[in-house]
Amino acid sequence: MLTIQNLNVHYGMIQAVHDVSFHVEQGEIVSLIGANGAGKTTILRTISGLIRPSKGSVTFEGKPIEKEAPQKIVASGLSQVPEGRHVFPGLTVQENLEMGAFLRKDSGVKADYEQVYQKFPVLKERLSQDAATLSGGEQQMLAMGRALMSKPRLLLLDEPSMGLAPIFIKEIFSIIQEIKEQGTTVLLIEQNAKMALSIADRGYVLETGKIVLEGTGQELLASDEVRKAYLGG
Repeated sequence: MLTIQNLNVHYGMIQAVHDVSFHVEQGEIVSLIGANGAGKTTILRTISGLIRPSKGSVTFEGKPIEKEAPQKIVASGLSQVPEGRHVFPGLTVQENLEMGAFLRKDSGVKADYEQVYQKFPVLKERLSQDAATLSGGEQQMLAMGRALMSKPRLLLLDEPSMGLAPIFIKEIFSIIQEIKEQGTTVLLIEQNAKMALSIADRGYVLETGKIVLEGTGQELLASDEVRKAYLGG
């Protein structure tokens, strides 16, 4: 579904991503783990069209997208939940969800609102509330609901557990699994390596802009290298 080939990304003279190649198959959860500054968010932003690669290709469902505008990438079926949630302050919960469906012209939008409310009942209770007044966990749910309203076939999640209480983290990861079971493929960027790998079909470990390990989620969880570096053991 998604193929990243020899991806290189620079910020001015600084190279953030070095010859990264990986793929995501339809129906998978793939986790990309690594320390802060490893290049995880840069890769997601490049896939979404927010950053242009200096070299390499990004192919989604057989079509190169590395030169496409972000809105065209969203319209093609790929949506991102950004790090830090970035809900629209000053807009209500309902208006944030409407922004997620902004590019859609089909007749299924109303039914998809109901699906989002089923996944995130708290959002239905707060439809007229300013998004900025929600808790961190509720804002994360809203950011995910907003992305799902674009009806993506591939959902990119950037650090969904960041800054959340453990009870919210557990709930968010349960919903990620549910999203996969309902047919949406997921690429998950996450510092909480144990949680990320425990739900992943496959995973990749990124260090200083390079992929240094790959395997199934269970293989990486059992790896001494991963355990010492990311699991505290």
